[in-house]
Amino acid sequence: MATAAHWIAGARVRTLPAAVAPVVVGTAVAMYADRGVWWKALLAAVVSLALQVGVNYANDYSDGIRGTDDERVGPLRLVGSGLAGPAAVKRAAFLSFGVAGAAGLVLAATTSWWLLVVGVLSVLAAWYYTGGARPYGYLGLGEVMVFVFFGLVAVVGTTWVQTESWGTPGWASVAAGAGVGALACAILVANNLRDIPTDRVAGKLTLAVRLGDRRTRGFYALLVGGSATAVLVLAALTTWWALLGLGFLLPAVVAARAVLGGAQGPALIPVLQRTGVAELAWAVLAGVGLVVG
Repeated sequence: MATAAHWIAGARVRTLPAAVAPVVVGTAVAMYADRGVWWKALLAAVVSLALQVGVNYANDYSDGIRGTDDERVGPLRLVGSGLAGPAAVKRAAFLSFGVAGAAGLVLAATTSWWLLVVGVLSVLAAWYYTGGARPYGYLGLGEVMVFVFFGLVAVVGTTWVQTESWGTPGWASVAAGAGVGALACAILVANNLRDIPTDRVAGKLTLAVRLGDRRTRGFYALLVGGSATAVLVLAALTTWWALLGLGFLLPAVVAARAVLGGAQGPALIPVLQRTGVAELAWAVLAGVGLVVG
């Protein structure tokens, strides 16, 4: 019988900075344009956090019933460990998606109804990452979808629901979305790098499995470098105060050194944590620069 602590662990709270970061910097872009709306930012945060928890439970369920988590090195999985039944974890996933949908419905009703399409696509992307007959996460497309939905869509959407315009805020939000999206991808890359041996045996052909160990490590470093470049682009589009965002390199460089140094298995777990901190730092520091500037 899973306890409350087990369910919290299954929700993978340490991944939540990846959900908060896009809302933080997207709101900062809106504030830079003098169009920030606090209650819409709060609703966007609810949508993003609920989707993140939902995808975590959905992955737990789908990987669990496939047996992918039978020999897992990383954080607790409810189904794989036998602490909770698949049906219960599936209900938790859809309850989380329901919370995201309710908050998104309010945003759509007060902004534009076409946002419902974006919401439906986001939920489908969350579910079919490891769910369905042909999950795209098993085909090496997970990083693409994380970049799109937890980077571009999350940041641009957060900015747009508050400004309801494109122009400079729109392009700045694209740059910000690329920055946090690259680091969100880096989190997934580090996770899949750790799981290459077990994923290969389970037939889960993640991008890391397809690239192999050495090239996956190089790809991680490339994502960190791309995120730094996005700070420069954001500063060029808005204010040079946004260069404060380069402070994310403090935790990111430590994580990259571990990856490039050959860390494996449990030694990659701190890399996941530091990359999550780096993503949040990117958003907060660049966001502070936008507000100050």
